[in-house]
Amino acid sequence: MQKFLLSVDRLSTRAGQISAFAVVLLTAMICWEVVSRYIFNSPNDWVFDISYMLYGVLFMMAGAYTLSKNGHVRGDVLYGFFQPRTQAALDLLLYFVFFIPGIIALVYAGVNFAADSLAINEHTTQTANGPPLYPYKMIIPIAGGLLLIQGFAEIIRCIICLKTGEWPKREHDVEEVDVDKLKAMVSHEDEKKGA
Repeated sequence: MQKFLLSVDRLSTRAGQISAFAVVLLTAMICWEVVSRYIFNSPNDWVFDISYMLYGVLFMMAGAYTLSKNGHVRGDVLYGFFQPRTQAALDLLLYFVFFIPGIIALVYAGVNFAADSLAINEHTTQTANGPPLYPYKMIIPIAGGLLLIQGFAEIIRCIICLKTGEWPKREHDVEEVDVDKLKAMVSHEDEKKGA
């Protein structure tokens, strides 16, 4: 079962890492537009449309990645004090009551939005001859599907934790700086200097 959970984590991680290149494209496009607008006096109307589409892709595709790293915001005021089994029971309840129905609704609506957009060859209306919207709208069900798959992996993690009393391991990626570790490092360096 651990192999399955880690393979789902890897899928979410790869999707998140690939979509992170939207930041590079977005940055390059905005820099190019600034140069084009202010140096060559030749602005492009479509840059605004493409920039919010790239940002949307980045935002939507980050959902499964963030869930795989247990990085979504939750009410940690009480949650952090609970035993792992209590945390797992609460998570399991919330996954079934809110998460699964919400993400299924997102995927269902996203498929309809993407199909309708493709059927009418929808383009943006912000500018004349704006870029097509259907590739962007196709990201909605894809991101929702990845989030749903990761959600099922999280449900399995909750069930394992209820049985064993410990959370299963996650795939290692990057970690935020832990303030306590940072303080320990600084105090350790201060001790070296004082000696």
